[in-house]
Amino acid sequence: MRLGVVSLCLVQFVDVLGVTVVVTALPAMLADLRAPADAASLISAGYAMFFGGLLMFGARLGDRFGHRRIIMTGLAIFTVAAVVGATATSAAVLTAARCLQGGAAALSVPSALRLLTTITTDGPQREKAIAAWSASGAAAGASGFVVGGVVTYLVGWRAVFWAYLPLAVLLAAAIRRAVPPDRGVDRSVRLSVPSVSTFTGAVMAFVVATTLLPQPGQAAAGGALLMVAAVLAGAFIVIDRRSAAPLLPSAVLGARPLRQGAAGALLNTLTTSSAITLATLYLQNTRGHSPLVAGLMLVPFSLAVIVGAALAAPALARWPAQRLICAGLATIAVCDAALIPAASTAWALPACVAAGGAGIGLSSVAATRLGTSVPVAARGTASGIINTAAQLGTTLGIATLLLIAALSTGIPEPGSPVPVIAWGIAALISLTGAVIFGLRSTNDATALRPTTGDREAAAHGQRPHKA
Repeated sequence: MRLGVVSLCLVQFVDVLGVTVVVTALPAMLADLRAPADAASLISAGYAMFFGGLLMFGARLGDRFGHRRIIMTGLAIFTVAAVVGATATSAAVLTAARCLQGGAAALSVPSALRLLTTITTDGPQREKAIAAWSASGAAAGASGFVVGGVVTYLVGWRAVFWAYLPLAVLLAAAIRRAVPPDRGVDRSVRLSVPSVSTFTGAVMAFVVATTLLPQPGQAAAGGALLMVAAVLAGAFIVIDRRSAAPLLPSAVLGARPLRQGAAGALLNTLTTSSAITLATLYLQNTRGHSPLVAGLMLVPFSLAVIVGAALAAPALARWPAQRLICAGLATIAVCDAALIPAASTAWALPACVAAGGAGIGLSSVAATRLGTSVPVAARGTASGIINTAAQLGTTLGIATLLLIAALSTGIPEPGSPVPVIAWGIAALISLTGAVIFGLRSTNDATALRPTTGDREAAAHGQRPHKA
């Protein structure tokens, strides 16, 4: 069982790593391929676009054809795409490889989380597994900056893609050995093509729009795509409600823990990925540090994620998940606000990002636990919803903070001041989320507290009265 948990968590790590691993390698990629600077946005956003857009589709495929089978298929496609990326001779081929990798990751991640919650028993064992899952995802998002910079500096950017080959082979072998074969696959699960198409189109348009908005001269195109995303989202709601096989069944969406877990996942990435990305740009473009030095200064974030996630597992046995999300978001708010005075100090910035890592470690474990506390049959869909929310939080947060920083301080231009407003807004959003989850935790605890009549009924062996 332990090998199964580790291998499934590594699927999450490898797939989420792909979102940010090329960011620090982009200058070397463009120079080697003799590509224009505007190709960087497509290479970077292609992965996130297909990853976020196809997560729900991947979840439904797992329900229909078997989750282990879909993971193996995703790993195979991911490997082929890695070879294409490693041997790319143009920016167009490299972008296509990144898009294919993102689609493969979208197949694997929801099924990996679904299997993680079924091969472990409810209680401490599952809490530890979910903690490991959350830590691997959060750490991967931040580690991508470091891994991409170090590998590119030492070996070259193509090695980033070649390294995926042995990883994918080892993961496939481990999953084949440790994860039980698919049993009881429900082939009656149907896929609504109109629902899948409109949902995927809406998410992809949103991701590309948020990528374009912060870029000089691209605001009009980004705004137009944002309108397209809104139209497609509205069409999806109408189509999916009338569909005989809805992509987002109302029975699943009606589960309050799932909605709270998705909201927590969105807030986690919105307020951390954005702040860390802005810190990376500030360190390199404003402070003049190399990608390697900037990445090393952010290593404490990744390490603290693991610590926070490890503390979350036993904490969930004592406190409700909403309270843990509240604590995590409050810690993230402290990190984002503290970045303002600490950004120009070599020793203080790593300490600040470490606090943010601990916060997202706590909060992401609790959010995943909340979101997956649904019936087994609905966990595939729930996994897709949680991961989609996290990806949307990343893209929305990065786009918003970079846009605010560009308008207020000129980031990422050399000599620009500390992005006070951008980091301040991230802290305010995180603090607001902490307050909301704190109130929700209090309300839920009050609702569950037995009344005097309930205690008297229990004393006489009767069932408590329910309104």
